[in-house]
Parts: sequence; structure tokens; C-alpha cells
Amino acid sequence: MTTAFVLGGGGVLGAVEVGMLRALLEREIVPDLVLGTSVGALNGAMVARSPNLDVVERLTELWDATSQSRDVYGDRPLRTVRRAVATGTHIYSPKPLRQRLEEEFGDQLIEDLPVRFGVCAASIERAAEHWFIRGPVVPAVLASAAVPGLLPPHRVETEHGVEHFLDGGLVNSVPVGRAVELGADRVFVLQVGRIDRPLRAPRRPWEVARVSFEVARRHRFMRELASVPDEVETHVLPAAGTSARDDTLLAHRDFAGVRRRIDATYDAARRYLDEQL
Repeated sequence: MTTAFVLGGGGVLGAVEVGMLRALLEREIVPDLVLGTSVGALNGAMVARSPNLDVVERLTELWDATSQSRDVYGDRPLRTVRRAVATGTHIYSPKPLRQRLEEEFGDQLIEDLPVRFGVCAASIERAAEHWFIRGPVVPAVLASAAVPGLLPPHRVETEHGVEHFLDGGLVNSVPVGRAVELGADRVFVLQVGRIDRPLRAPRRPWEVARVSFEVARRHRFMRELASVPDEVETHVLPAAGTSARDDTLLAHRDFAGVRRRIDATYDAARRYLDEQL
């Protein structure tokens, strides 16, 4: 049996995936394949490097540190405005995230990780879904996590030449179909809870892009989920501790509920696995 962990995107809500990983690894459910998009690429790289309970402790430390320092999206409002005016493309510097990733992974190569790993990003030049399956971990994760408007497109040299990448969630936020294509016959989907939350028509200008993105993301995920062959065992793990408040304009800066979300989702995922397996 080939077991895949599919870790979806979702910014700060990606903390819930740590609780899911704890529930899975406690039951000695270990992946043969890990696929990640955006923040799921970061969490996924960690578990592909250390597919055991030690990774839960390390991820919890990293999320706690981020919640305390708030360095990733922690610039003061005036500085973000200045950067937006100066660059015309983004409001935050990618340096804090890059520094954290380099401290964690250094020059680690994807192909040298103990577990097969793939990272999804969106190529601007080819307007295409791109999968990083070899090469350094850090540039792949930075490319996958380049949230439009928040961080700049990330430049990477690939087999297609020099390309610029945006957040993988634009093309494949929860890549279930990719796991099936690669031979997985048991898939655990680690998602951040947005796919279950009701959508409503946007009422403010800044809600238009978010709602549009959610429609596209959910449509592809549900279509891929419906297309999974009957013989493939698929589990969409429940997220807990999230709400519509997490969809507001500045929610991407709110790291205050990190530990609460991890713990609540661990309890929910553990109950789900007890019932289903």
C-alpha cells in the first residue's frame, strides 16, 4: 500500500495541519509520498524529512516562534504601504520567511529527503502548474508560498529556464489528483477548514479576490475528490478552531490562535481516525 499525505494551502491556518500530523503519526500512519502547496509545502517538507513524531514537536516550536515574533507578516502598516508603492507588487519582504527556511533546511535537496516529496507552484511565464520534485527545498517552498499581493513572485531556474512563481494554491491548492496519479492507494488530505465554510457573495472590494479564489480552489478540489477511483482509500481530515473570522482582511497576520488550533484539530483528527480506521 502506498500512503500519501496531501497538505493544502491556507496561510496562518496551516497550523491545523500540525494537529493532523500528530494524530496520524501517533497511529503509526507514515507517508510514502508527501505533496504540499503553499504553507502545506512548508509543513510537508518537514514531515518528508522526519516522518515521525519528532516533526510534530519541531513544527509546534516553529509555529509558536512565528506567533511570538510575527516576523513573516509583521511589518508595520506604514512600511507595508511604502513597499507596496515602491514595488507595485507586494507589501511584505520575503526575507524573514527565506531566513527561517534556510536555517531549517540549508541546502537540503528534495530528492535526498527520506520520503518522496513534491511541491506545487504556479508558473507565471507558462501559466501552468509546476511541480518541484528535485533541487533545493528552500526555493521550492518559497515559490509555492508566494501569496499574490503579500509576497513577490519568486524567481527560480528550472528545466524551462528562469521562471517566476506565485502561490501554488492558484493552480492546485489541495492536490489530491496528483497523489492518485503518482500511485497512492491511500490518501490522507490535510486541509485547513476553508473548504467546509459557506461562501457568500462579496460585499466589499477586498472580498472579491478572496471569494473568487475560494470558488476556483473548492471547485477543483471537489472535482478531483469526486474523480478518485473507488479502490483508493481517501480520508479528508477535519480541521477545528477556525471560523469566518479567519477570512477577514487582516487575518493573515493573526497568529494568536496557533496553539489552540493545533490542539483542537488534533482532537478532531484523532476522533475521526478512531471512527474510520
